[in-house]
Amino acid sequence: MKSRLLILLFVLCSLLSFSQTATVSGVIEDPDKQPVVGVLLYEKTNPKNRVSSDNDGGYKITLPANVEVIIVLTFPGISQEKSFRLEPFENREVNITFDPTVEKNPIIIQEKGRPVSIIRINPRLPVPLPTPQGGIEGYLLQAPVNFSSELSSSYSVRGGSFDENLVYVNDIQVYRPFLVRAGEQEGLSFPNADMVESINFSAGGFDAKYGDKMSSVLDIQYARPDSFAVKTMTSLLGANLTVQGISKNKKFTHNTGIRYKRNTYLLNSLDVAAEYDPRYTDLQSYITYRPQGRYGAWEHSVLLNYSRNTYNFIPQTRETDVGTINEALRLTVFYDGREETQFETFFGAFSTRYNPTELSQLRFTVSAFQTYESEYFDIQGAYRLDELERDLGSDEFGEVLRNRGVGAYLDHARNDLEATVLNFSHRGYKDFDRTTHYLQWGVDYSVERIQDELSEWTLVDSAGYAAPRPPDSIGYTNPSLQPLQIISIQDRIKAESDITSARTSAFIQDNITLKDDSSSKILTTIGVRANHWSFNNQLVVSPRAKFSYTPYWTRIRKSKDGEADTVRKDIVLSASAGYYYQPPFYREMRGFDGVVNPDIRAQQSIHFIVGADYVFKAWNRPIKMIAEVYYKHMDQLIPYELENVRQRYFARNNARGYAYGADLMLNGEFIDGVQSWLRMSVLRTEENLNDDFYYNYFNADGEQVRPGYTFNETITDSVRITPGFIPRPTDQRFSMSLLFLDEMPRKKEYKVLLSLFFGTGLPYGPPSQERYLDVFRTRPYFRTDIGFSRDLFIKKKKDNWINRNVDRGVLSLEVFNLLGVNNTVNYQWIEDVNGRQYGIPTYLTGRRINLRLVIDF
Repeated sequence: MKSRLLILLFVLCSLLSFSQTATVSGVIEDPDKQPVVGVLLYEKTNPKNRVSSDNDGGYKITLPANVEVIIVLTFPGISQEKSFRLEPFENREVNITFDPTVEKNPIIIQEKGRPVSIIRINPRLPVPLPTPQGGIEGYLLQAPVNFSSELSSSYSVRGGSFDENLVYVNDIQVYRPFLVRAGEQEGLSFPNADMVESINFSAGGFDAKYGDKMSSVLDIQYARPDSFAVKTMTSLLGANLTVQGISKNKKFTHNTGIRYKRNTYLLNSLDVAAEYDPRYTDLQSYITYRPQGRYGAWEHSVLLNYSRNTYNFIPQTRETDVGTINEALRLTVFYDGREETQFETFFGAFSTRYNPTELSQLRFTVSAFQTYESEYFDIQGAYRLDELERDLGSDEFGEVLRNRGVGAYLDHARNDLEATVLNFSHRGYKDFDRTTHYLQWGVDYSVERIQDELSEWTLVDSAGYAAPRPPDSIGYTNPSLQPLQIISIQDRIKAESDITSARTSAFIQDNITLKDDSSSKILTTIGVRANHWSFNNQLVVSPRAKFSYTPYWTRIRKSKDGEADTVRKDIVLSASAGYYYQPPFYREMRGFDGVVNPDIRAQQSIHFIVGADYVFKAWNRPIKMIAEVYYKHMDQLIPYELENVRQRYFARNNARGYAYGADLMLNGEFIDGVQSWLRMSVLRTEENLNDDFYYNYFNADGEQVRPGYTFNETITDSVRITPGFIPRPTDQRFSMSLLFLDEMPRKKEYKVLLSLFFGTGLPYGPPSQERYLDVFRTRPYFRTDIGFSRDLFIKKKKDNWINRNVDRGVLSLEVFNLLGVNNTVNYQWIEDVNGRQYGIPTYLTGRRINLRLVIDF
């Protein structure tokens, strides 16, 4: 009996000891002694025991006594732990300093594990990028992105055109000018690199939360500053100034930048001698206000932008030598006339964010975009095409041997466009238990109005004069016109459009995290997106999914003392698939004749992607490798032709196509202490137009008749040819990019940054609306830029104004197009006296030296 009483007494004492508790309370403050609202505190071994800091930063939590207890403090994007051992019934007061400034643009939760199909691009290199654009595009060499001109901000991803790419700044979609036809006109792109906090890029298989395009997503977040700073940049091509600040009470921040660029020095290296006068100006400001302080539940923000790009161009002469040792030609052109192009853009957005709890967020945004664009030119060119002496032993080698033809052309345009886009959006986030489910949803409604007036034509005559012809020779059969003589004008466009439409879209997606007993992890994101466009009353639904698997794979590693130990491999395997519809925007709706097609439909692309993300050590340094293989099945395509950077659409859904390829990316310390990036890609993309065909004509001798080449041009037979699949305009079979950074071993203030891109030739053909004629290939695009820099103000031994106020200074000597390669952006087609056509390449910029000074305060 006594023994039973002793056992019962022991159990009661044990239960009593385990049930004893204590209390911890206090205030959570940031390093500036400001209260931090909404910090979640919970017991690590019992997550259900949780509290949150109130509006004054106060908290109070009950914990077990007589045991070691770990408390986890979390805030969006950051967490920390504190341990306690409390006596029974103790009331301990602990004030905690908690700095949640790691994530300046808070989201409710980061994706658990490594992101799938998302590449995080580093926007903070220790030296300036030696690129002529001076924008965010140079950083995209870290991603599988292809370029065809250093003068343009446009790029292609996995066989898609630039119009198939989404660009977001602070979760708001941004646009570029509509009428741009050459990189010289384009100027500055929207994102300001000096204001950027983070860049995420997806080359395909992206989430349902992103919009309705078929190729890629560039997601940029501007910085929310936590201190006062000034950034300045001056070069031979322009200047930038960025001012950032925060109020004393930490409620108000601003991030403001102004950019000015003048490309005259660079454009003077083109093969057209001219008076170039490009001026590009851009002003942006990102302003935030938090009524309850830096970490309160409410935040209001404003993003404002004004840009003005003007391009005045008075061409004078051009001399271009082309050909091979078998046939060398020289084109000489004398110009008269001028071009005046102007793009003026206004953009504004207001956003309100509210955190009802520490695990949820609601965001509402209203934005407006308006652009005024004009393109006026009258340019006359008188040309002569000469054959050059090819005999190496001749004293006149390389000189004109004989004339092949003379002619003239006149280009005229009076184009005006005004576009307005109003958008209302809502985003919601809910993290249910911080471990398995993270739900996101959103709704967008936008109204667009586009007013377009086109008037352009081209007159070409290869005989040196415009020869009038009878009306019946060019298709006019009206007898009343027969006495008249008519001059034929090519590429005549005369059209006016005024279109108003509305788009409604919505999405929902869930991130689900699973773990198995072997510590492997599976992350799944499943979502669906819907879009309705009032112009054609079409509704499209896009299911999307992606999966990642972090296996528990190990390897044997030998330590320095010769002993072997087991190390887990840092690898993530991924797969994604989904439907990606692209409802047309204005340029896809407008055909070659300037007329809008009212029956246009959304293009469709189905993505299938598998990949691996592996971090390993080479030369005892960490190297990250990302490899992806993809296939895209495309239908309802709208074919287009690419002229310089201008895309001219057929405005018909009359094609289907495909794209497949692979990307390999390496990032790490190839040189000890500095990061570099290498990327290689292979690609094949083709399309099949449903209604294209042509005839081959033959003479009595069975020879195919080729005007200007065949002696007997009398046609006796014909064969109908269906071309089938032909390369798309962005079919760049192999490409490679490199950002390589190095520094002197004992003089680390001296650095060199090499920027390199190589891409094989793109399809092109004579100027016509026959896509099957685009069977030629341009020269490979090979661009190498290098910057030699020195860090300034690094030895701060004296106490003076510069050492107290200057944070960073860099002086950089840059060489653009280091190897002096004649890259081709377009071809001008010339006809000789025999009717033969010659494609004369239009070269991009030559070698130029630039001096850049960067000073940050």
